[in-house]
Amino acid sequence: MVFASSQTITSYRINLIKVVTLAVCLSLWEILSRSGLFYAGIMPSIVLVVKALGSELTDRSFYHDLGLTMLESSVGFVFGSILAIALGIMLGISRYFRRMAMPYIVSIGATPKIIFLPIIFLIFGIGIESKMAKGAMSAFFPVVLSTTSGFLLIPPVILRVGESFALSRWQMATKIYFPAMAVPLMTGLRLGIAVSTIGVLAAEITYANAGLGYRLINSAEQYKIPQMYATMILIFVVAGTINWVMTRILAATSRHQRSQASLSALG
Repeated sequence: MVFASSQTITSYRINLIKVVTLAVCLSLWEILSRSGLFYAGIMPSIVLVVKALGSELTDRSFYHDLGLTMLESSVGFVFGSILAIALGIMLGISRYFRRMAMPYIVSIGATPKIIFLPIIFLIFGIGIESKMAKGAMSAFFPVVLSTTSGFLLIPPVILRVGESFALSRWQMATKIYFPAMAVPLMTGLRLGIAVSTIGVLAAEITYANAGLGYRLINSAEQYKIPQMYATMILIFVVAGTINWVMTRILAATSRHQRSQASLSALG
C-alpha cells in the first residue's frame, strides 16, 4: 500500500511538472509574440494559432490530406517492414550473407534518405506511389537492423530444438524466430513507422498536391503562419498518437514475454 501510494504521488508530480512546463512555454511564446523582437507573423499569438487549429479541424480538406498521408505511410511501412523482416531473418540465418551484406545496409541506413527522392520520383512518378516508396525505404532500414539483431540474440539452444523437430521454415519462423525476438522486432517496427511517416512528409513537402506535408509547405509559402503552426501541431498529435500505440504494444509484448519466462521457470 505504501509503495502504491508512493507511485501515485510520483505520477502526480510528474504530470504536474508536465502541465507547468507546458504553461510556461505557452506563456513565453505569447510574451515573445507581443514583444516585437521578431518580424510580424513569425511568432503569431497563441489565440491566432488556436483559431487556425479550429479552422483546420472543421475543414474537410484537412481530413482528406490526413487520410492520404496515413495511407501512404501505412502502405509504405507495411511493404518496407515485410521486406525488412524477411531479409533480417536471412541475414540472421546465414553468417556469410550477413558479413557480405551488413556493411552496405548499415552504410545506406545511415545516409539521409531524402537524397534518393529524385530517383524515386523518376521511377514511381510524382503520385502517391512515390510517397509510398519513400515510406517503405525509410521503414526498411531500422526494421531490418532490429530484426537481424533480435535474431542474433536468440539462444542457440532454441534454434537447435527447432531443428531437432525438423520444423519447416514457416514453422521455424512462427514458433521460434518471431516469439524469441518479439521485443527487438517491435522496437524496430516502432522506429520504422515513425521514420516512414517522416519520409512521406518529406516527399510531400518536396513535390505533392495533397497530404499533410503539402498542406504544411503550402501554408508557409502563402505566409499563412498561424495555419502553418496549426498543421505542425496536428502532425505532432498524429505522430504522438502512433508512437503511443506502438509503445503500448511494445509494453504488452514485454509483459507477455516476462510472464512466459516466469511460467517456464516454474515449470
